[in-house]
Amino acid sequence: MKDGNKVSDINEELRGCLYFTSNRLSRLIGKMANEEFRITGLSPTYGFLISIVNKREGITQKEIGKTLHMTPSTITRFIDKLENKGFIKRVTEGKNSLIYLTDEGKSLQVEIDKAWNNLHKRYSEIIGEDEEKIVEIINRVTSKIEENY
Repeated sequence: MKDGNKVSDINEELRGCLYFTSNRLSRLIGKMANEEFRITGLSPTYGFLISIVNKREGITQKEIGKTLHMTPSTITRFIDKLENKGFIKRVTEGKNSLIYLTDEGKSLQVEIDKAWNNLHKRYSEIIGEDEEKIVEIINRVTSKIEENY
């Protein structure tokens, strides 16, 4: 019985830890997102990147990185991969690389939107009416940490 109490104690300790809990949530939502995004042939992050470029043709890599909260080297790798697949193209203007969708990239947006809608519907059915409050709290906490980090 003593060992069972130790497991119970550590479970309670982990559930009370923001780091552990946020990572656990991220893994679960990430798994759902990957499942829903199979219809696109892309990961959810690549879907975000294409959606961002679709909404703002001619965006810079720096702006994409800022929007996705990712480092320039990561964004460069993502853009390289999407460019190699023929979904986006770079146009160099001075020191900036401007990012545009190809026709093939634009045609993916319908499937990307479908995947996002499926994902949202899926976790909304689980979470219920508290979803908006949860997202608001997570955004508020994230902003506080970013401001003070």
